[in-house]
Amino acid sequence: MLRAAHPYRRLAVIGAGAYATALAHVAACDGTDVTMWSRRADIAERINQTSQNAEYLPGISLDPCVSASSDMLTVLRDADAVLLVVPSHAIRQTARLMRPHIPAGIPIAVCAKGIESGTGLLMSQIVEDELPGHCVGALSGPTFALELAAGHPSAATLAFPFDQSDRLHPEDSAAARMAVTLATPAFRTYISDDLVGVEIGGAVKNVIAIACGMMRGAGFAENTRAALITLGVDEMKALAEALGGRRETVTGLSGVGDLTLTCSSQTSRNMSLGLQLGQGMDRDDCFSGKPTVVEGEANAVSVTDLARKLSVPMPICETVRSILHEGQPIENGFARLWSEPIESEPRAMSLTFAHPASLPLFTSAEERPR
Repeated sequence: MLRAAHPYRRLAVIGAGAYATALAHVAACDGTDVTMWSRRADIAERINQTSQNAEYLPGISLDPCVSASSDMLTVLRDADAVLLVVPSHAIRQTARLMRPHIPAGIPIAVCAKGIESGTGLLMSQIVEDELPGHCVGALSGPTFALELAAGHPSAATLAFPFDQSDRLHPEDSAAARMAVTLATPAFRTYISDDLVGVEIGGAVKNVIAIACGMMRGAGFAENTRAALITLGVDEMKALAEALGGRRETVTGLSGVGDLTLTCSSQTSRNMSLGLQLGQGMDRDDCFSGKPTVVEGEANAVSVTDLARKLSVPMPICETVRSILHEGQPIENGFARLWSEPIESEPRAMSLTFAHPASLPLFTSAEERPR
């Protein structure tokens, strides 16, 4: 039976980067009034004057229903719902800035991907911690900002907790109303109640993408990337399940979908970082020496810290961590990964054998495949 859900008519988008701008534009296309919050007043002013965010999303003319402000009260006071679209390291601080101004009880969809260092909390859990009394969900999926804003057919998963009332009247749930608010002829949003599964996919895929980039930069090709993606999905499933998520969620848009996109294009900063490191570049020289936030770089530590606490083996993520943060040479890290004990597939067979490999994949930059 088709149900009718009513979109939110006043949406606050907290953030003014590329993805925040793309989501604001998409939401406004159906007539929703969207107000963006920018940490920088100059960006907000230029958005209002030019209907563009040339610094972060060049070439996109924003819908007339999009406006911007650097004043949090102005952005939040009349909002019916919130999209929180800032980098993962800024989620807690931004939620604290929102606290005095956000209307009671309105839903918040978090669009950052990661696990907080030290606490092991997912992004939605951080927001619940800082903003109690709000229904907090997450939006995640294979969506590069520029393609989304340009109207390329795209899809993502929107996860919110579902209580008894939501199950009896799903058309009134925050998930359904946010989904129809964001829906356009080119953008589909799928609804989930598995917040853990959706968020774990988003956090882990960034680390796996760095691994794919490293191996590509080192000279390896499609066989290697396909293997890393497939084995990376297994690591996602294991961690999600250990936290109470569902393995099937990881096979959807927020897991396999996002992982495939991020591991396939240098548009992804995670893939791009890995590629440059695999080519032998020093970290400080990557991205032409410009300071660039790469979510998977920090997530390599926070993901594996959490996995270790839960006794979940994640050898690809551990390899990336060892290379990025512990001084392990790429050659050694991936040689060890590929000579891990031989295991059965499916895991239910429970077979493990010592790997006979004693030689690394390559021993020097000169020996890398070209």
